[in-house]
Amino acid sequence: MGTVEPIRNLHDLKKIEQLLSSNTRDLVLFTLGTNSGLRISDILALDVGDVKDKTYIQLTEKKTKKIKKFPINSKLKTMLKEFTKNRINDEPLFTTKFKNRLSRVTAYYTIRNACQKAKLDEKFGTHTMRKTFGYHHYKKYKDIAMLQKIFNHSNPVITLKYIGIEQEEIYNSYLNFIL
Repeated sequence: MGTVEPIRNLHDLKKIEQLLSSNTRDLVLFTLGTNSGLRISDILALDVGDVKDKTYIQLTEKKTKKIKKFPINSKLKTMLKEFTKNRINDEPLFTTKFKNRLSRVTAYYTIRNACQKAKLDEKFGTHTMRKTFGYHHYKKYKDIAMLQKIFNHSNPVITLKYIGIEQEEIYNSYLNFIL
């Protein structure tokens, strides 16, 4: 699948949300990914009881084995309340039409296809959601140390490169450097 990019343009982000709005599961999946910065493996491992009537999501990250706890923002809280209504706690949060846990492959194609329908040129996939969270979090707060902690990265340089800020700043320096 290779390296994917964040969705940098907020208009493009809204366009993807609009495209996904015909399927509540897909919209909630995308919104959870872009508003939490979780890896797809951690998103797909969630059960209804992990989010239903909660103010925080707490989990053990599959990759790092570290405990992660973070508040659910108002946008996501509203969506999750409706999405989990009348569902039982031990059911997977994201399921197929056969009530099986959603696979990484299905999630990948869902995100990639929405980005293609939105006519975005970059390479996108499930990791795009995590990178999009990181990119916009950095743009809003300019706090690379905080984002490094959120992502459990060992070095701020890794975080900047990971969310595409490093390359973006290099491009901008070329565009704004005229002799």
